[in-house]
Amino acid sequence: MATAHSVGDKYVAAVLDGAGGLPLLIPALGGRLAVDALLPRLDGVFLTGSPSNLDPALYGGPPRPYGDPADCDRDATTLPLIRACLVEGVPLLAVCRGIQEMNVALGGTLYGRLHEVTGRDDHRSDKTLAYEGRYGPRHPVHLRPGGLLRSILGGVEEIEVNSLHGQGIDRLAPGLEVEATAPDGTIEAVSVPSAKAFALAVQWHPEWRVAEIVQHRLLFAAFGAACRQRLDARAAHERQSRQRPVHRRPRSVA
Repeated sequence: MATAHSVGDKYVAAVLDGAGGLPLLIPALGGRLAVDALLPRLDGVFLTGSPSNLDPALYGGPPRPYGDPADCDRDATTLPLIRACLVEGVPLLAVCRGIQEMNVALGGTLYGRLHEVTGRDDHRSDKTLAYEGRYGPRHPVHLRPGGLLRSILGGVEEIEVNSLHGQGIDRLAPGLEVEATAPDGTIEAVSVPSAKAFALAVQWHPEWRVAEIVQHRLLFAAFGAACRQRLDARAAHERQSRQRPVHRRPRSVA
């Protein structure tokens, strides 16, 4: 089977309809991607979910279980991309695999099989259900008082979310702050308080029915607003650069 770079339609629709942006796919090129040259051209970065899991070697975890889906090219692309976004102040929204990538990129670890951890629930989707059933509400999450996510979602204490992940955050990375937790203690959302711009990640899939579910719509609207703020700042900088006078040294006269 030939390798392909792809993105699900629900992610495209969420950026277009929820954030009001034009989605452009960043190919998983690993070390061949010139991140420093790419970021000045972007208004924001959205890290999607994926059937694949992060390589446990990246966070000192046990060997990958047999049959566990992998995408090492994505690993090699997203981890440096996340760190660069935070340094350069590029708005960042991450979902599902994306929250795990953010945690590992900043020095945290993961549970490779969350359902096998004592005291934790099974957060995987029921694959016997139809597609829409798998993305239906599964459990509540409690939002941290005074947190960024709680503010974005209008101050509510709790929301119902879907759940389609087999991995989860174990040790929280330095610099991350917990924004939401599931009833079993699983970290469901994090932010980066020191970030220069919007930087938020959630474990569920808010791209699902973004136009119909108010919390999903509010989250993508906040991301879109941050992206437009960066766009405006870039445009203002370009105008100033064009208007800046050029000082030329006078010619010497013989």
